[in-house]
Amino acid sequence: MWTNIRKEFERQVVRPEIVRKMIECGMRVSDDEKIYVDDVEVDYTAVANALDVDRRVVKSTAQQIRQNRYLYSLFSKTRPLGTSLVDVVSHLGYTAIIIEADPKSPGVMAGVAEILARHGMVVRQAVAEDPEMVPDAKMTLVVAGQLTGQALEELNGLKVVRSIKILK
Repeated sequence: MWTNIRKEFERQVVRPEIVRKMIECGMRVSDDEKIYVDDVEVDYTAVANALDVDRRVVKSTAQQIRQNRYLYSLFSKTRPLGTSLVDVVSHLGYTAIIIEADPKSPGVMAGVAEILARHGMVVRQAVAEDPEMVPDAKMTLVVAGQLTGQALEELNGLKVVRSIKILK
């Protein structure tokens, strides 16, 4: 996907950042070249302000996406991921586990999930960032309750895990 996006916008400096923000927020482009998050229209100016660019560049990026068959096939169907529970874990009695691992190694999520399951931890939310989109991609799991020391030790023992951050 990013290879095609880079190729389409290779001569433009700002547009790849606009596209990155659109993906990050789950924005889509409609048939009439408007930008939406789910069914809520997002003004070009709002996107422009978030990135400190001119709104006309945002509009022309949406137009360029609409005119490219491949990009439009993606961006006409993009949806927001949903509400992140990470910032409210303390209010819910949950724990957020942010794991930095080799994003190209298979089985990272499976290994982590297996350890958590063995310790009776229920995963309420899981998000793994795309390493092509995010330079230091991380996997974030929100689990019900508190992480035990033994579970944390086992997670740290996974070969592919570089670091673990716990938020309560």
